[in-house]
Amino acid sequence: MTNALFRFEVRRGAAAWLVWALCVAGMAAACVALWPQMEADAGALGVLFGQMGAFTAAFGMDRLDIGSFLGFYGIEGGSIVTLGGALYAASIAAEALSGEERAGTAELLLTHPLGRRRVLAAKGLAVAARILALDAAALAAGAAAAAAAGQDIPWEKLLLLHAVWALLHLHITALCLALSAMWRGCAAGAGLGLAAGLYFLALLANLAPAVRCLRYLTPFAYAEAAALLTDGFDPALALPGLAAAALLAAVGCWRYRRKDIYG
Repeated sequence: MTNALFRFEVRRGAAAWLVWALCVAGMAAACVALWPQMEADAGALGVLFGQMGAFTAAFGMDRLDIGSFLGFYGIEGGSIVTLGGALYAASIAAEALSGEERAGTAELLLTHPLGRRRVLAAKGLAVAARILALDAAALAAGAAAAAAAGQDIPWEKLLLLHAVWALLHLHITALCLALSAMWRGCAAGAGLGLAAGLYFLALLANLAPAVRCLRYLTPFAYAEAAALLTDGFDPALALPGLAAAALLAAVGCWRYRRKDIYG
């Protein structure tokens, strides 16, 4: 029965997933396809972006050579994949449980011999599967576009980027699933607002040294291409936010298993 619910959730979201995948993966591939035309002016491009003041610092371009293929892809393609994937994750995770309650279908769902623990597992796995499939599509599209352009692919760093971006998306998923479990009124808009807020929190932390500590509150900080390509993945930056997301998800599961669904 759990497998049936998982398959149903994946099928139900297939059309929306396809639209998001075409947009996110297609735009990431388009960035790669533009690189051969940009490569001839790579030096001038790096100087231009380096002189954009606060904008340069906000997106980490002061720490990354945008005149290189990985630097260009990390900034341009990374912005699309990280933010696009986060918005998709937030929108479906925020609706996963609360949407059933608002539509009045939670009562019908829970009359089946599943139990709330299995409902939580099936819903969470279905959301995670769609998120990871979107990330896989983005990676495949970017790599295919690079190969078609005759670009040598630095696989180790490219896989690092996409692996951490996938972790970012699962982080957002956990936060929004927890809200969906605890709050009947949680809708896609709430998830989208949370994801956008965390994104701009990371920009603010880059812009203002006085609030640099905000980087520990947002997953976009540890998934920043500039940091990943220059210093690698920083567990100390990621662990506080991941621990908070795991704790909130546990509280959400506890709350969902005990609250009155039929109220």
